[in-house]
Amino acid sequence: MSEQGDQTSAGELPGLDPERLTAWLNEVRPGLAAGALSGRLIAGGRSNLTYEITDGHSTWILRRPPLGHVLATAHDMTREYRVMAALADTDVPVPEVFALCEDPEVIGAPFYVMERIIGTPYRTAAELESLGTERTRAISTELIDTLAALHRVDPAAIGLAEFGRPEGFLERQVRRWKKQLDASRTRELPAADELHDLLTKHLPVQSNTGIVHGDYRLDNVLVDADGHIAAVIDWEMATLGDPLTDVGLLLVYLRMGALGLPGINDATAAPGQLSESEVRERYSERSGRDISHIAFHTALASFKLAVICEGIHFRHLNGQTVGEGFETIGGTVEPLLQAGITALQEDH
Repeated sequence: MSEQGDQTSAGELPGLDPERLTAWLNEVRPGLAAGALSGRLIAGGRSNLTYEITDGHSTWILRRPPLGHVLATAHDMTREYRVMAALADTDVPVPEVFALCEDPEVIGAPFYVMERIIGTPYRTAAELESLGTERTRAISTELIDTLAALHRVDPAAIGLAEFGRPEGFLERQVRRWKKQLDASRTRELPAADELHDLLTKHLPVQSNTGIVHGDYRLDNVLVDADGHIAAVIDWEMATLGDPLTDVGLLLVYLRMGALGLPGINDATAAPGQLSESEVRERYSERSGRDISHIAFHTALASFKLAVICEGIHFRHLNGQTVGEGFETIGGTVEPLLQAGITALQEDH
């Protein structure tokens, strides 16, 4: 996680009351914390809020939904907690989870507490350039291998057979993100309607069911000091469905980062990053999946990311975001929508 942020006491930390948290944690996990907890908001999160909490001796991470305008099913703490707990003994690196609270009365929203993993979520090309081209390429390659490892996991074998409804997944995704957009729309977006219509018309046959992370990218993994992925984080959108949606989203991040659009991290522009063709080839080889319909998945990813950015823009306009860097996010929506339209038009 980022090391930015300020340690604060009760009443000064938006979205978290350390005193109430301490009492709750002592009740559900006696002995985990050695004393009163304090915390700090970790900068960088534009969706769920992430805090570092400590008793002065040990340190953990707490995750809760954003303040204010929250769309139904978009910030499900139980899902995050459940999928990480299930993946604990697989080849997918995840933090250990310690406690889940579904009672909003404790700190104002459901939340969970997990292990603090020491690692860096690389967000900028400058950060990666300091590592050198060879190490950057190794990280980029391991990012694809880790995604393929996730998509090889049998959900039923780790207790996630009922984690989602894979049948009709792609069709529901198209409907869901249109519904999310309509709930957070701040302006007229004709390109959104056009892209939605194209996605509806060009639904492909789904890939074999697997665990979908939902927002897999370089800054949603923590890279340790040796350049290896120590943990995959931010599982708020995880479900069962077509895993190629993760690949499509990763490709969109690769394209948009290279363009330097506002609100999009530019780490994918760093020398050494795998190219789009290398990503597709590596993923196909490691996962054994057919990616011939990847244009649809990149278009869907563009639509999804545009809707998420519009939702953040909505919260920013209404003073419901915590942290910095939100003022430019609205400018990313239109380019994402146009990129999705282009992907589908070029494929048909």
